[in-house]
Amino acid sequence: MSAPRPTIYDVARAAGVSKSLVSLVLRGSDRVSEASRAAVESAIRDLGYRPSRAATDLAAGRTRLVAVLIDDFANPWFVELVRGLGQVLAPAGYRVTVVDSANAATAEDPVEGVLSMHADGIVVARDVPRALVDSAASPIVIAGTRTDAPVGVDVVANDDGAGARLAALHVIGLGHRRIGHLAAGGGAARARAASFIATAVEAGSEVVATDYTGPATEAAGFDAAGSLLRDHAGISAIFAANDVMAIGALGAARDLGIPVPAGLSIVGYDNTPLARTHLIHLTTVDDSGFGVGREAGRLLIARMAGREPVGVARTLQPSLVVRGTTGPAR
Repeated sequence: MSAPRPTIYDVARAAGVSKSLVSLVLRGSDRVSEASRAAVESAIRDLGYRPSRAATDLAAGRTRLVAVLIDDFANPWFVELVRGLGQVLAPAGYRVTVVDSANAATAEDPVEGVLSMHADGIVVARDVPRALVDSAASPIVIAGTRTDAPVGVDVVANDDGAGARLAALHVIGLGHRRIGHLAAGGGAARARAASFIATAVEAGSEVVATDYTGPATEAAGFDAAGSLLRDHAGISAIFAANDVMAIGALGAARDLGIPVPAGLSIVGYDNTPLARTHLIHLTTVDDSGFGVGREAGRLLIARMAGREPVGVARTLQPSLVVRGTTGPAR
């Protein structure tokens, strides 16, 4: 059996001082005499003591934890967001914990779950719960275009309007004049829909949009695309609220015997890892979920350190990635 790990009490006994004095030495306090500091440091070396960073942070009123509130971890965009956050936060000594408000297995209210963590910072990547903003004592950064983002809260988002315009101009340039749009709920989806429809109509195209306002899932995309293609003849292109819905549309087209892109062009949004696979090879708008996460992490670190004014808004510019699911209209 291995020997028990030395504790802070062992260090105190070996150095002939109190536990409180050992804590002062570990925190680098200048309220310790050189003789006592030397005795504590010698005991630490002799015993091989390694202080618990978690305990030290807790004593200092910190958790070194950042909570991320999302609404659907089945959407790979959130994976990219968390990767970007981690790239910035991990080197600064912060851990990231994700709370998925769409997880039916979680009995606890997601807002209460986040608040109970006493995280040093919070990233909200869904429409913003007012109760969280009103109750949180920690800095909050909103990631993405969200409905009713509170005034005075920091936001990092992609320019959804610009991205949807890129998608519209692409399909219009390919000659598509009757276009379907798979809508969804949430601020980002609504911004994309408004911009796409306005751009297409201005160019003389017709857009048939679904009235769905629920989560942007693959199943929702499959059902909505199937209905559009069965009920509205002549649709030759579909723009989906995100990549996951676009993949659902690909499944609907397959089941209806419509070849992509020869018989139907499909455009997604987010440029997720799924869209980049050789099997799917989806034309999509890259809104840099990784970049949004990285910028949100940088802003949150500045906020936790008391730097920068409250209410900063940063907008990342999207780009169109043309792959194998779009082609000229027949």
